[in-house]
Amino acid sequence: MIPGGGSNLLKQAQRLQKEMQESAAQLEAQEFSASSGGGAVEATVTGGKAITKLTIKPEVCDPEDVEMLEDLVKAAVNEAMKKADEASSAMMGKYTGGLGLF
Repeated sequence: MIPGGGSNLLKQAQRLQKEMQESAAQLEAQEFSASSGGGAVEATVTGGKAITKLTIKPEVCDPEDVEMLEDLVKAAVNEAMKKADEASSAMMGKYTGGLGLF
């Protein structure tokens, strides 16, 4: 056993934990946008999965085809969420080193 080795390992673990918390906070605040319908609908979400912006061009607001608008909104929001998930996975991969923990 190496004297003081455990203390050094603990310090490294604490530093890594602090870095992960800071990265997670930055990800929570980061915004991810996606659009659907050729830009007719655009959604922006945070890394924390909160919708911060939803833009719908008036020309897609057809009262006779509400279902199409609903589909465009879902597609834009889902794609923005996917981007947030990918960023989260990339951030966690940086810390796990490909260990398959996340």
